[in-house]
Amino acid sequence: MSTLQAIRAEVANRRNARNGRKELERQLAAYDTPAARLEIETVLDRHDPNETREIRSILRRQAADRIAR
Repeated sequence: MSTLQAIRAEVANRRNARNGRKELERQLAAYDTPAARLEIETVLDRHDPNETREIRSILRRQAADRIAR
């Protein structure tokens, strides 16, 4: 693979990852009530913290954003 092909592949991978994270953020934004947050937290507690780190990070940021409004 040439250097240019490698750069293009890396750019495409980053774009796909960014788009995937944005979609996950949109889906998690639906958990916006205390009951819904408790539900998702209960589900996350059943899994390894390393597996849920990104989701928990998004949820914390979204909660902070709601408080700041």
